[in-house]
Amino acid sequence: MANGQWYPPEWPDRIRALADGSLTPVTPKRAATVMLLKDTDTGPSVHMLRRRSSMAFAGGAYAYPGGGVDPRDEQQIRWAGPTRAWWAGRLGLEEAAAQAIVCAAVRETYEEAGVLLAGPTDDSVVGDTTGEDWEADRAALVARDLSFAEFLDRRGLALRSDLLGAWTRWITPEFEPRRYDTWFFVAALPEGQRTRNASTEADRTVWIRPTDAAASYDEGELLMMPPTIATLRQLTPYDSAAQTLTAAPDRDLTPVLAQARLGEDGEIVLAWPGHDEFTKHIPTGGTPA
Repeated sequence: MANGQWYPPEWPDRIRALADGSLTPVTPKRAATVMLLKDTDTGPSVHMLRRRSSMAFAGGAYAYPGGGVDPRDEQQIRWAGPTRAWWAGRLGLEEAAAQAIVCAAVRETYEEAGVLLAGPTDDSVVGDTTGEDWEADRAALVARDLSFAEFLDRRGLALRSDLLGAWTRWITPEFEPRRYDTWFFVAALPEGQRTRNASTEADRTVWIRPTDAAASYDEGELLMMPPTIATLRQLTPYDSAAQTLTAAPDRDLTPVLAQARLGEDGEIVLAWPGHDEFTKHIPTGGTPA
């Protein structure tokens, strides 16, 4: 491949099956992912992890911390920052669902990167979260033995929704067997905290400038799914994490969903609206171009 675009070989068959009605799309699961940023002397860097090659979905691809919504993410919690009603309007959801998305973003960032966007007061953030007691709670969250609401209550913490900015929304194509309706957020690494590879799904983590990551993708060195490289390119104009967060409220959250059509000669044209660089032309029995 000319670049690092993730492309499963089974896609053409699944696209044709969807077109002839023999494949029924699965309902996408709601999910959240966070582009965690920190400032450096050469501009902001973003925290990325590489999914283990053994993973059934996007193995070997670079991504951000994130994952699916836990139904318990709707439980009542102590909340700081914009109200649930504000987030409902921003995300286009009912209040409970909006809270669940925001909770999933914060919870998954803690589970996979060890970074917690919460504090004992509405204008503070916890410091170092690497002690054994913190690790025990993090492991309990991952195992679903502990809900995020229970975790925050136990530690007397409020979720800091004001530390997140909703950035974009992507829905996995209809022909994929594992589908996610994913909200992407931006956040700055809190002072005193540091990331670590806390995910069992990742074999490597990096802090990297979006421009460098995009260049490595273009050279075929880093494998990424379309939403990941698209968001990296969107981050490049900003000179700081704060500037990126300031831009978030004006971002369009209309979901991006891939579209596939069959030509008269059997060619598949696969496109992501608004993102022409990902368009694929797949001839009958051939490989994408």
